[in-house]
Formats: sequence, C-alpha cells, structure tokens
Amino acid sequence: MVIRMKLFEKLKFWKKFFRPDYDEMPEETEYDEEDWKRIDYDRKEFNVHDREQRKEYVQSCMEQIQEATGELERLNFEYGKVTSYLKDIEEIEALPEAEREELNTSAQKIQELENRRGVYLEKKNRMSDEKYHQMERMEEDAEEGCRKLREAEEYQALIRKDLSRLDGEKHAYHYRKDELKRMIADAKGMAVVCSVALIVCFVVLFTLRYALGMDTQVGFLLTTGLAALAIIFLYFKYTDSVKELKRVEKGINRIIMLQNRVKIRYVNNTNLMDYLYIKYHVSSAKEFASWWEKFKVEKEERRRYREAELELDESQQEFLGILKCYQVKDPAIWLHQTAALLDSKEMVEIRHGLIIRRQSLRKRMDYNREMIIERAQAEIRELEENYPQYAQEIKGMVEKR
Repeated sequence: MVIRMKLFEKLKFWKKFFRPDYDEMPEETEYDEEDWKRIDYDRKEFNVHDREQRKEYVQSCMEQIQEATGELERLNFEYGKVTSYLKDIEEIEALPEAEREELNTSAQKIQELENRRGVYLEKKNRMSDEKYHQMERMEEDAEEGCRKLREAEEYQALIRKDLSRLDGEKHAYHYRKDELKRMIADAKGMAVVCSVALIVCFVVLFTLRYALGMDTQVGFLLTTGLAALAIIFLYFKYTDSVKELKRVEKGINRIIMLQNRVKIRYVNNTNLMDYLYIKYHVSSAKEFASWWEKFKVEKEERRRYREAELELDESQQEFLGILKCYQVKDPAIWLHQTAALLDSKEMVEIRHGLIIRRQSLRKRMDYNREMIIERAQAEIRELEENYPQYAQEIKGMVEKR
C-alpha cells in the first residue's frame, strides 16, 4: 500500500491537466502482461540535456540496481539452504555399504513402527501420510510461508492494479499528445486561412472604394478588428498547446520510469509466488492455509497417540545419532524422509524437487543480475560514453549512492 501511494502521489500533479480527457478513453483496455516483465530504457521522451530529467533517469537506474541487489542477497541465502539439502543427499549416497546398511536398518525400523500407527491414522478425514509428512517438513516455516504467500498474492493484485493504471495513464498521455499535435497543426492551418481571408477582404474593400467610389471605412475597421481577434486567439491557442505538449512529454517519461520500478516488483513477486508454490506444493495461499489448519489438528491427534509409542521415539533418536556421525547438516529432516533412504525412486524425486527449487532461484538471481543490475549499469555507462560532457556529473551521482 505504501508503494502504491508513493507511485501515484507523483502523478497527481499531471492528472489534473488531463482529467476531462479520460472520459473519452475506452472503459476496457487489453494489457500485455509480458510487457510488465520487460524493463524499458526508452530515451525517446527523455531530454538528456535537461538536468532534472537526467538526474531522475540516473536515480531511477540506481534504484533498480539497489532493489535488485537486495533481492539477490535474499535469493543467495535461500540458494545456500537448498544447496545444503542437496549436499546432505550426496553425503548419504556416498556412504560405504556397511554404514548405509546400518542407516537403512534404522530407517526400516522407523517405517515399520509408523506403519503400525497407521491403523489409528487411517480413520476417515485423515490426512495421508505423504501429505502429512510434506506439511511436517514445512512446519518450522509454514506460518511464515503461509503469510508470505498470502502477502505475495495480495501484493501481486496491487501491482497488477498499479500496472493497469499506469498503462491507462500512459495511453491517456499518448492520446493527449496526438490531440495536441493536431491542435497545433490546426492552429497553423487556421492562421494561413485567416491571412488569405484578410488579403481577399482588403482587395475587395479597395476595389469597392476606388472602383465604385463606395465608403468602406467601416468595412476596413471591422476586417482589421476581426483579423486581430483571430490572430490573438490562434496565437494563444498555439502557445498553450505547445506548452501543454511539453508537459505531456515529460509526463510520459515520468510514467515510463514509474512503470520500470513497478515492473521489477511485478517480475520479482511473480517469481516469488512461483517459487513458493513449488516449495509448498500448493496452487494458492488459500489452499496452503487449508492444509495447514488440517495439519495442526492432525498433528495434535498424532501427538497424543505418539506419546504411547516410546519405542518409535527411541528408534528415531538412534536414527538421528547415526546421521550425525555421518556429518549430515540437517539430520532431523530425514526422520520424515526414511522412504527415500530405502527407495531410490523416492530419493530421485526429492533431489528433483530440490533441483527445481534451485533452478527457480538461479533463474530469479540471473534475472536480477543480468536483466536489471547489468542492464542498468550498462545504461549509465552508455550515457557517460554518449554524453561525455555529463560523464563527471553522472559518475558523481553513482558514487553518492
């Protein structure tokens, strides 16, 4: 909400000039969502020799770099966690045959005890073991993950609304720009017409006066007065249109910069949602919240039953002790993945899921690094190279950030 307020406060000044023209725009406009993922560096409407525009443009690039750098730090942290899980799998698969047999025996014992509990757990409306263990693996960050996913979806709706409004504003500005160009051309045309009409009127009046001897003094006065009024009217119309055209062009440039900022948030938030959907195996925050509520009820019921199963607890402790001896960084997670130790297909699926998560993270990292940071830096360098008279000023702005 704060981001939306900041973005549209900057447009309030420009909106008041064109409010009447918005009524002429169509109610529904189709927007290209793929365009929201592309960062525009269009300098057609950008006057590099205008110090204020130049400063805003460079600052916009620097803000993109700063935001993308922060996102990269968060992605690197998550990437390290996923990589750690993959290394644990490699450590387990690299165990000698005797140690692996000991680990598998302990895992098999845990599975047998859990199967005995299944008689109780197979009551109606129970969560499946697969879904329960899936949710159990997410238990530590489920509340936060559910909150993140819900906030990401709500934020996505706000961003889409903002982008739709910005696209509408941009179309309105371009519509007004074309209209002003027509008005300027019409004013020029009317000036020519009035000039020709004035000459014709004077020729007629001179003919009537000197050829026919008529009194045309009043006609001269009326013609001169009307011509003066027409010229004044056309002059003010032309100058007002030129001034407004300049304001419109600046407004278009400002909207493009705003769109770039929002587009970065749109792409990062879209990638975040895709990653969270993959990570939590859901298709929406509502579905995740539903599963999470069911899991909490299920967990309480299983906890009461598990209290009577001391043997299972002892087996789990033994299993954890074995894993700790083999330098597994996160042994607790394997309590809920014993099937993967006994079934290579299960292990392949877990590895595949982690690889997909890591690919998703890498894709997001590459986007922020290559499509945002590097392109923004290249844009600044290109400005410095193309306009060496401003290079020192631009370097100074970059060094201050």
